[in-house]
Amino acid sequence: MKFDGYRSQIIIDDADVRIFTRRGLDWTTKYRDLMETAKGLNVQNTIIDGEIIVLNAKGLSDFGELRKAITSRQHDLYFVAFDLMHLNGHDLRDMPLIDRREILRVMIPAGRRIQFSEALPGTGAAVFHLVERAGLEGVVSKRKDSVYRSGPSTNWLKAKCYSIDEYELLGVEREPGKPALALMAERGTGRYVGSAFITLNREMRERLWQRVQEHAGQAPKGMKRPATQWVKPGLIGRVKHLRGEEDLRHASLQDIRDESSGRAT
Repeated sequence: MKFDGYRSQIIIDDADVRIFTRRGLDWTTKYRDLMETAKGLNVQNTIIDGEIIVLNAKGLSDFGELRKAITSRQHDLYFVAFDLMHLNGHDLRDMPLIDRREILRVMIPAGRRIQFSEALPGTGAAVFHLVERAGLEGVVSKRKDSVYRSGPSTNWLKAKCYSIDEYELLGVEREPGKPALALMAERGTGRYVGSAFITLNREMRERLWQRVQEHAGQAPKGMKRPATQWVKPGLIGRVKHLRGEEDLRHASLQDIRDESSGRAT
């Protein structure tokens, strides 16, 4: 499973434990409870690759709750370990992934805040289907015989799931030579969440432009991003976007309706 958290590395060197972000920042002091848990591993020195997460009421990793837990609920943090690069003086990066993970599985005790990330058996299509139905963010596919190399690689591939949700339309950006964008806000709060490509067919686009002109309005307070046309509140868009992101990513507008009349494009 693809976890929605902070990619991190735990480095243990005798009694010294440090936890680094994917960009190399030392965040050990932010993860005090995980640092103490790591001290309980029966190793002299090691480097473990994984993800720091927090679970919501449904048992799913929740990035929004993670940021709150770091500052106020350290006891809710988990480190999900999925790879092992170094152990007791031995560089393991040239070993096949399946062998590195077997060593990692054995060295991590069950029932602690540091957990082993189990692989999901089955074909890629079948696993992705189950993960999507479960409401998870996606999957990471890894070649069993691959060695560990830093940076992007086709040996590790992410496949993210999409959701379709409703947002309020703030305005439309139209620039010559560029795709048209719908600027969207969270319903209820009015918080700007990002833009969505307008990929509607020609007939639907014409109806959208007509609605936008009918609902012409002023820029929302504090909004500095330019738009060809701002609109009054009341136009609701259905947007397909990557699941597990706080704001819209890889988003496209599916349709739009007038909340007061219920009319849709």
